Amino acid sequence: MISAGRSRRRGRAPASLPTTTTAASRRTEHSISCCYCDCKIYSLNDALFNLGWKYARYMRAWFSVGVYLSLIALVSISLMLLWESIGVFYFRSGFLSAWLQNLLTSGLNISIVDTTIIIMSTILSIVFHEFGHAIAAASEGLQIEYVAIFVAVLFPGAFVALNYDLLQNMPLFSMLRIYCAGIWNNVMLCTACVMITLLLPVMLYPLYVSGDGLMVMEVPEISPMSEYLSTHDVILSVDGLKITRTDDWIKILNQGTTAKSRDPEFLEGSHRYVATSSTKGYCVPDSWIDASKNLWQIRDKLPCPDELIAFEKVICNVSTILTEKTSIGSDQKEVEGKYCLIAKDVVKLRRCGNGWHMTEDDESSCACFEDEHCLVPVLNPGFSWIEVSYARPYSLRCLQKGGNLLSSHTANSNFGQSPCEGSFVYVGDLSSAARSVRLSRYRPRWALLLFIADIPYILENGLSSLLHASAALAVINCLPVYFLDGEAILETTLSYVAWFTPRLQRRILKVCSVVWTGLLVITFSSICYSTVLHYGV
Repeated sequence: MISAGRSRRRGRAPASLPTTTTAASRRTEHSISCCYCDCKIYSLNDALFNLGWKYARYMRAWFSVGVYLSLIALVSISLMLLWESIGVFYFRSGFLSAWLQNLLTSGLNISIVDTTIIIMSTILSIVFHEFGHAIAAASEGLQIEYVAIFVAVLFPGAFVALNYDLLQNMPLFSMLRIYCAGIWNNVMLCTACVMITLLLPVMLYPLYVSGDGLMVMEVPEISPMSEYLSTHDVILSVDGLKITRTDDWIKILNQGTTAKSRDPEFLEGSHRYVATSSTKGYCVPDSWIDASKNLWQIRDKLPCPDELIAFEKVICNVSTILTEKTSIGSDQKEVEGKYCLIAKDVVKLRRCGNGWHMTEDDESSCACFEDEHCLVPVLNPGFSWIEVSYARPYSLRCLQKGGNLLSSHTANSNFGQSPCEGSFVYVGDLSSAARSVRLSRYRPRWALLLFIADIPYILENGLSSLLHASAALAVINCLPVYFLDGEAILETTLSYVAWFTPRLQRRILKVCSVVWTGLLVITFSSICYSTVLHYGV
């Protein structure tokens, strides 16, 4: 978690305030202890003050808008955190917790490029946050003491130090403008990221193509997809569903799970999983099934021979598809209902079952001809089955044939006939495979531009990471938590209430700070616990 410190110390003025002479003579200053170290920068004081004071009238009007937004955000986010923290005790997660968890876990299983993007985005978000505090203070005529970068325990951050006495003598609304400026700057940074992301396809259009698949930027050797995909391949569809965004890829693969049978007798006998409410099947001709039976008579073993996958018949119902269960008492009877087939041949057959992404024109999910049966693959626990179609538009063979990815790929095309296209069946853990491949929805128009193929990926993910980091910084600083902007905003806001005595204001501030600091700790502890359970780390 990145925390931006408040721009003052509570309860007393700084022990020593640098004058103009000392600030000019020493550009930086360091302080180090066992749990805290910082670097104080004085060289930026004059530049920041001159910039803020030069456009003071416009800056005050600009940051006044941020005051109202920050106050609304403080109340709404604080209540949301309170509600979701109560839900933690009932083992349920709300929107804010899910959003923060997605933010924290988005960096797992990523490359060096992604790590660099996250670090740079976080630094830029903090700089933009503190820049807002400094400019707002300068527009009010308040001189900046120094800008500090610190590391407390393991958490980095930054803050702008101001003269405490001068700050306390300012009007309350001027103080709010200074305290809320960091949050407002982060909100504007998020808005800019969204707008640039929306304009990115137009900006990249002259050199890049988008909307016809996902380009593979990197496939690590440890990735389960490394056996099938290579760098600069283009993923066209998954299970016949065209994908154009990385979110679609992750969503489809995360949804592909194998259901577990709840039949006690069935579990005790075979300890295997079967598809029930979500099944991907194929209409296999009876001749193939008979040939498979002859194969079982030759090899009376439970595992299928190499390059073959076990299938079993299913019974179709209106809302559910059940596997055909046979007698359980011996291995011979257990294998009588299974058939070993070649996967690359089976995937060319007509589909059945309700595990596919059906269209409105599909009348029945189980319809097969009279001389066919609907068979589904038998999968191990935690394994799933997906069909992935891809293209290699930059391969030498495809370039020589003059293959066109847009014209050759259709919903009913036979993959493998085109020199540019192919398909494969992946059987395994989809959750780990989904994030092990680095994908981009932009690809170069010409093979000569492959050396700059990473630029759209860096821009797109950089904007996304900057959006998440800046939004997280704004949300956390809206909370009335110790040492954050929300505490100072709440304290100043309470001063507006005339019937609150100073003692009552301090008591309310202390209670709110203790409560919401504890709630924030509970929320993050719950997120960390859920992450450990999900990823097994």
